[in-house]
Amino acid sequence: DSQVAKTIVKFPKLMSYSLEDNLKPRAQWLKSLGLDDSQVAKTIVKHPQIMSYSLEDNLKPRVQGFKGLGMDDSQVTKTIVKFPNLMGSHSLEDNLKPRVQWLKGL
Repeated sequence: DSQVAKTIVKFPKLMSYSLEDNLKPRAQWLKSLGLDDSQVAKTIVKHPQIMSYSLEDNLKPRVQGFKGLGMDDSQVTKTIVKFPNLMGSHSLEDNLKPRVQWLKGL
């Protein structure tokens, strides 16, 4: 599949991750949030680095942070699918939270 090839080219390190310790647990966690198989695949293709983020130190706290900004489960799921890079590349406290507060003040 061309999407798989593009993903490997984009983030070749993905191929070095353990299927049982890294890839499957993260995919299962994404599904537990409400993403279906196609949304999980789309998320990985867009931002394969998400499969390298720690569940406990990165992904779970980020979801809680989004909820703390007022997002419901559906909004969190949509955000992950559309902008998976937000799951690890931006500081919630330093970047995202101030922007949300500013927007709320408009």
